[in-house]
Amino acid sequence: MKKNQGFSFKKFISRTITIVALATFVYAAYGLVDILLDYYNNRQVLSDLQETFYDQVSAFDESDSDEESSEEKWQIRPGFETLLKQNEDIVGWITVDGTKIDYPIVQAEDNVKYLNRNFYLEESRAGSIFLDYRNDIRLIDEKNIVIYGHRMKDGSMFQHVTKFLDEDFFNAHRMIEFDTLYGHYEAEIFAIYNTLTTFDYIQTAFTDDEQFETLISEIEQRSKFKTDVDVTAKDQIITLSTCDYALHPNDSRLVIHAKILQ
Repeated sequence: MKKNQGFSFKKFISRTITIVALATFVYAAYGLVDILLDYYNNRQVLSDLQETFYDQVSAFDESDSDEESSEEKWQIRPGFETLLKQNEDIVGWITVDGTKIDYPIVQAEDNVKYLNRNFYLEESRAGSIFLDYRNDIRLIDEKNIVIYGHRMKDGSMFQHVTKFLDEDFFNAHRMIEFDTLYGHYEAEIFAIYNTLTTFDYIQTAFTDDEQFETLISEIEQRSKFKTDVDVTAKDQIITLSTCDYALHPNDSRLVIHAKILQ
């Protein structure tokens, strides 16, 4: 009798372990499928936006910009009209040489709204590429234009910022194209580094030229690689910021800086 009881108990334990293992597998599989679907949806959204943008963008003669009146200067540029109808928060587009970074830029009243929302305001792990809420897209007096994006394991969003950690790649691909609703800009990358959020590399307001020059000096000192790009108090820079884990699981960032070419 006791032998049968022992056998039944062992059988019960064995079945329980099997059921728990199966449930764990199903849960993990569901989570994986959910992640893969999210990645797929994100790629589809980005692909549709790229098609819309590039299908509508037309030749834009920058040489005429100096002759525009102040009223015409702030007219919406080709390529953005349809996107503005889909989301009034769009403020620009960014393309980074040698990478998959070729995305719309949105801006909200804070730096939280688009952390986990795509261009259509749908929940998404990838979030959106977004401009710091403190920046003015007209860029009249902006010294540091800060743009944020997640690093996704499928290579999307700002994942390819990591490519610039390779010195050969850094030296070969230094150009960023930055389009806003009102203008087209090119910028040359001059720094990349890992940092903690305690370093205020996302500072956007400066009391004077000296304060901005102090930030530039510290950026250049932190950079993993040196360049001959001369950045002065008269210049404007673009900052790309993404999450990182090199220095801290939560407070580490990977940062690129580029000087806007006049």
